[in-house]
Amino acid sequence: MIGKIIRIAIVIVVLGIFGWTFYFLYAKSKKTPEKITTVQPSVQNIVQKTVATGAINPRREVAMKSQVSGIVDKLYIKAGDKVKQGDVIARVKIIPNMLNLSNAENRVNQAKIAVDNAKIEYERSKQLLTDKVLAQSEFQQVDNRYKTANEELDAAQNNLQLIKEGTTSKMGQVSNTMIKSTISGMVLDVPVKEGNSVIESNTFNEGTTIASVADMGEMIFIGKVDESEVGKIHVGMPLILTIGALQEDKFDAKLEYISPKGLTENGAIQFEIKAAIHLQEGKFLRAGYSANADIILSKKDSVLSVPESVLLFEGNKSFVEIQTSSGKLEKREIKTGLSDGIQIEVKEGLTGNEKIKTATLSTAPTQP
Repeated sequence: MIGKIIRIAIVIVVLGIFGWTFYFLYAKSKKTPEKITTVQPSVQNIVQKTVATGAINPRREVAMKSQVSGIVDKLYIKAGDKVKQGDVIARVKIIPNMLNLSNAENRVNQAKIAVDNAKIEYERSKQLLTDKVLAQSEFQQVDNRYKTANEELDAAQNNLQLIKEGTTSKMGQVSNTMIKSTISGMVLDVPVKEGNSVIESNTFNEGTTIASVADMGEMIFIGKVDESEVGKIHVGMPLILTIGALQEDKFDAKLEYISPKGLTENGAIQFEIKAAIHLQEGKFLRAGYSANADIILSKKDSVLSVPESVLLFEGNKSFVEIQTSSGKLEKREIKTGLSDGIQIEVKEGLTGNEKIKTATLSTAPTQP
């Protein structure tokens, strides 16, 4: 009896295993149910633009150079100070060239000897003129030589003083040892310190920069545009600037220059552009800020649009899949317009109430 019960139990277990196996295989073979997500067309503003990267710079920045060689004796400014045209920004102490100094001293000595000789001749000739022994015309020649010798001595002494001190008594307050600002603006940089040696600016040397001064009231954006985009832009186009340090603020600018020549950077041809920035009241832009410029190529306001990702393409035609009231999908051709890379304008084919398929999600069956 017990053996019979065991055999029946084994048969039941085996049949149960076979039944579960068939059910599992059947469930696996069933088509995975799908869930369709949809989106409706919406009315939006579509802006087609290109982006240029660059930096903010003053339109006018001038490097103040020394006109004499020597040592910076005194600095009167620091970075961030505002100066006016003609303000003294530094004083340079001249360290004279020994050869030039020696030649100037020799010239003074020779001029003194010439003056002494001319004076002796002048006094002798004047006495002879008084005694009516010398003609007036001959005395006039002696007088001219005496005056010329004095002028040469004065010139030699001025030259010696100029080499030693950078100025002369006749020049008064005018001195090339006093470095003055040539424009009004803000001091951006002072690359030298008191005690540094400086070299004069001349034909063969640009000289040492004492300070950089710029007009911070007129700023421009200088950036680069790829060759694939430069043909789409033109002078006068509006730009919207986003500055890295001022993320919450947007600045308007106007394109005013496109370089006629491109330069190769990292294997791509880049063209330089410049744009005048409209400064906002109370906003201060520092030179060197990095910025991105959105150049508006085309814009349409309040147009019917759909996400560009829902489009299907066949040749030159565009299609979307519409979900009907019965839940089925209907393929429909549409005519598109302007795109910003995310949204695309729909000119024909949609009214705004349709549900457009965006994706199909698989729902895994419940395991038995």
